[in-house]
Amino acid sequence: MKQTNNILSKGQSINDKFKVTFFLKKGSYAETYRVKDQDGKTKLLKLFAYSKLNRTQFTENDDVLEVEILKEIKHPNLVKFCDSGELLLDGQKYAYAILDFISGETLADKLKREQSLNIYEAKDIILGVLNGLKYLHSLNNPIIHNDITNLNVMLDLSGKISIPKIIDFGYARFLSQSNKEFLKDGLNPFYQANEAFNKIFSVQSDVFSVGALYYHLLEGLPPWFVEISKYKTDTLKLEDAVLDERKKPLKFSNITDVQTQNIVNKALQPNAENRFKNVNDFVKAINGELEIQLSSPQQTSKPKIKEIKKGKGFSAIAGMQELKDTIKLDVIDALNEKERYAEYGLTIPNGMLLYGPPGCGKTFFAERMAEEIGFSFYQLKPSDIQSKFVNQTQEQIKDIFDEARENAPSIIFIDELDAVVPNRDNSSVNHMNTSAVNEFLAQMNNCGEDGIFIIGATNRPNSIDPAILRAGRLDKVIYLPPPDLEARELMFKLYLEKRPREIGLDYSEFAKATENYVSSDIKFLCDEASRTALKLKSRISKEILFETIKNNKPSISLKELNSYISIKAKMEGLADNTNDRPKIGFKNN
Repeated sequence: MKQTNNILSKGQSINDKFKVTFFLKKGSYAETYRVKDQDGKTKLLKLFAYSKLNRTQFTENDDVLEVEILKEIKHPNLVKFCDSGELLLDGQKYAYAILDFISGETLADKLKREQSLNIYEAKDIILGVLNGLKYLHSLNNPIIHNDITNLNVMLDLSGKISIPKIIDFGYARFLSQSNKEFLKDGLNPFYQANEAFNKIFSVQSDVFSVGALYYHLLEGLPPWFVEISKYKTDTLKLEDAVLDERKKPLKFSNITDVQTQNIVNKALQPNAENRFKNVNDFVKAINGELEIQLSSPQQTSKPKIKEIKKGKGFSAIAGMQELKDTIKLDVIDALNEKERYAEYGLTIPNGMLLYGPPGCGKTFFAERMAEEIGFSFYQLKPSDIQSKFVNQTQEQIKDIFDEARENAPSIIFIDELDAVVPNRDNSSVNHMNTSAVNEFLAQMNNCGEDGIFIIGATNRPNSIDPAILRAGRLDKVIYLPPPDLEARELMFKLYLEKRPREIGLDYSEFAKATENYVSSDIKFLCDEASRTALKLKSRISKEILFETIKNNKPSISLKELNSYISIKAKMEGLADNTNDRPKIGFKNN
């Protein structure tokens, strides 16, 4: 079947030097073809459309940066440059690069077939990749590849042994270039170093990518993999999800030995300073010349105070006035005016539990409360205290409370409380978790007297150990429901008032159309409407917002919301089944 959408056609001559034999693939700014030179040898042609290139993909002399980088390199583990030139086709200008054709397959193809590789094969491939990077990083003007993935490493199978070769230098940059010249759109987030999300590239960012590749080869999935389909086109949400996932310990199968796990973990440290300083150290570690010892899957440090910048406090929260008044009276004023409350025989509260459906703003509420009260703020997740050693987990919990006491008055916000303090009566809770629960309960006993206030948040209050809700621990239990009509109206106003919008939008109309939408849903709707308006080059209109609402249903089902109403009744000690109680007495026939 004749290809009609390709720029070049089969048999077409390229500057009387090469003849097109086969179309291979089409990208956002380039197409690749198999061609033959004048000697009949097969080569690869990459054709660049000048009009589709980003400004960061040009040199100061307006040459295509990728082509200029390819001209600089020559190494057995890198794709080989042969020739380059320009074409003028149908009034459009193109650049091209001719590369040696690699007879083989990408690592992505190999993994698709084999799922994962044995440790010896993976090691050989990674050493080859590191060898190529060592050359790039050692040039007078070092080159950072920036896109080491399973798609960009090919295995050359033309000889007796397979040789890994790094291909595709579309994201490569000279180390001397400004971070402003870094293009991150289109990069695989699972292979990107943490700093690369902020457009910072270095030798260590390539080290991270190789660590991710090593893990992928051994385990069959990229490290800290999350399902990306639910994030659709929201790149920022995907990046946040990946970074959040990286706070958890990296999981390995039993197949991977401890030393290899340590090597991979060293390469994948979130902080670039904790990774291998260069690929040479990485190679030494793999060859056993450098021993890597990590006390835990990820090097962790003593918990730090989360800096809460001066903000609006509760005024940034739309609606929920009754809850804010309760918190102010029972918590904030009690903490700030201890003596006055003591006169009335009222004790200092220890903490509170925020529970409710996902997306109702529990974390947001806790942070705004910290702004309102001005205390030191610690935010903890299960991954922050997890360890494979029982004693180490208990020590980490103790360290958190010790530092909070040193910096009192303090707020400790514990997210996913059900995972941190699970019900010990549950048969699935192991000895390690039981020990952690006991330590938490011991530390929380009357911690308010030490100037520590605990905020726990959970979507699953039924799974929390009931001992944590007793007096002297979490004194207040507060249900955060989906926002009511007034709160939704205020949220739409809050999220839209500083964006380009049509004058006279009636926010109450949108509030009425979004019953059962949680707080995060409202923000998502406003963001989606903004994107639509941006594409249309218009202001955010009533029509755009209603169309967005129509196309995006609530993230929490009605059945799930009703289940939280039942949970709320039980948490408040109310029987939600009073009407269903069997009557005592004789049944009339």
